[in-house]
Amino acid sequence: MAQPPLSQQIRKLEKEYGVQLFARNSRNVQLTADGELLLKHARRVLAEYREMDGALRQSRDGEIGRLRLGFVSSAAISAIPQVVRQLRSQWPGFDLELREETTDAQVELITAGALDVGIAREVRAVPGIGTTLLQNERLVVAVATDHPLAIRQSVALRELKGESFIAFPRDRISRLFDHIAGLLHAVDVDFTIGQQAIQFPTILGLVAAHLGIAIVPVSLRTFAIPGIVYLELSDITAISRVSLIYGVDAAESPLVIKVRTACLEVLQQTGSEA
Repeated sequence: MAQPPLSQQIRKLEKEYGVQLFARNSRNVQLTADGELLLKHARRVLAEYREMDGALRQSRDGEIGRLRLGFVSSAAISAIPQVVRQLRSQWPGFDLELREETTDAQVELITAGALDVGIAREVRAVPGIGTTLLQNERLVVAVATDHPLAIRQSVALRELKGESFIAFPRDRISRLFDHIAGLLHAVDVDFTIGQQAIQFPTILGLVAAHLGIAIVPVSLRTFAIPGIVYLELSDITAISRVSLIYGVDAAESPLVIKVRTACLEVLQQTGSEA
């Protein structure tokens, strides 16, 4: 700033507050006590301004803020732990709020503005909801260790004809239920439900109790429950689509882009097929 405008601003401040900020003589200019006080507060104001400026830029670029992330229960086993670590490592300014919800509940919450993004299964086209395919996760069959099929490493869906299945109640987890039912019906196998449960560990426990078999995502093999084995399904169609969902208006927001990038990076690192 040139000297005349600077001098004018100083004079204006002195007049406005009725103080003298500088002691002047022919040889030098020094701050008065009031000038020292002004300098102290001015430095604090400038520091806070820089902090505010940086925070607003970080918020604009999706580096800080609140992230409300929904996920289906199976994602809590496979994707969520690593995704959360990735987000906290790269963007520690994020305030993460996690909610375990079914796919249908996540769609409703995103539509209502109560959720930012979600990790869901078997997402169909929904007005106002954007999707990014994260993973085509293989499905496997869980059977008791003394089941006739337990000596096999893999089976085909058609070989499950006549079996009794353990599954989620359709009114609670409709999308995965319908997807598995469709895969079986395509090879002329009835999806006969022997028992129902709302948690994967319970489903696997019922398998171990010889109450039926279950078709589950391959990530469930993490549960090494005594009395059951997991068989691969040889059918190329035996996959479950895992997707990131979000409001279409937020598809290109910095927040959604960062979460999408983190999810894809995690799945690529674990060698998942996406």
